[in-house]
Amino acid sequence: MKKAYVFPGQGAQFVGMGKDLYDNNELAKSLFEQANDILGFRITDLMFAGTDEDLKQTRVTQPAIFLHSVIKAKTTADFAPDMVAGHSLGEFSALVANGTLSFEDGLKLVYARAMAMQKACEIEPSTMAAVLGLEDAKVEEICATVTEGIVVAANYNCPGQLVISGSIAGVNKACELLKAAGAKRALVLQVGGAFHSPLMEPARVELEAAIKATHFNTPSCPVYQNVSASAVSNVEEIKLNLVAQLTAPVRWTQSVQAMVADGAMQFIECGPGNVLQGLVKKIHKEAETLSA
Repeated sequence: MKKAYVFPGQGAQFVGMGKDLYDNNELAKSLFEQANDILGFRITDLMFAGTDEDLKQTRVTQPAIFLHSVIKAKTTADFAPDMVAGHSLGEFSALVANGTLSFEDGLKLVYARAMAMQKACEIEPSTMAAVLGLEDAKVEEICATVTEGIVVAANYNCPGQLVISGSIAGVNKACELLKAAGAKRALVLQVGGAFHSPLMEPARVELEAAIKATHFNTPSCPVYQNVSASAVSNVEEIKLNLVAQLTAPVRWTQSVQAMVADGAMQFIECGPGNVLQGLVKKIHKEAETLSA
């Protein structure tokens, strides 16, 4: 039975995350302190004893989740994935876990990504909304009819759960049309901006430059990337997909289906929370799910 390690994205954060690792594991403590030095501020203070508002800032959220996930992987006994995948931001954690990126380079890229996304969010007010109870194709079809701004499918989380992303006017209009079409819910989310949409283009350009300047190693096992929803081991392809991910949808449903087709039956979530375990179960009921 093949083991797939999966890594969560933005939204999984909570106050106190990682403190047990810091207090009880010398390697974890050393890595957290290294991260404080790399970032130039004590992110551990915000993770362990900050406020919910502190952790909601994109510049804090993304490196915090990355650190919790990667350090958990590095301190897990017998960590030997047959394949890895991450939801959005989690893809960077997955790439450190399979050796494609070093801890330091992964953290620097995540912080560069977070800052670039924060800037892109400030250029134009934008948002996202969760849509429940409609077929993916129906959501895509309705989004394509909206003329009031931009709105696209952004996160294919599991069957019957899709997140849309775009301008405030576009998302609001789409929600109105989706409810009329029979969606159980079309709920605007409290997020900083339109992630995984064309409105992230300025961030994509910045991230591309950072990735080009970073050394990537040959991975120890395939990564199932959000953009392609398929196993990737080629370093140049990994880089291209990481850049494209900012403006393209997260194909999580399709990624899990591909991992199952390639033999994964045990999915181990590595990071804060257990959101991905729930999504995996909705995608493939027979899969075994657990926390690292």
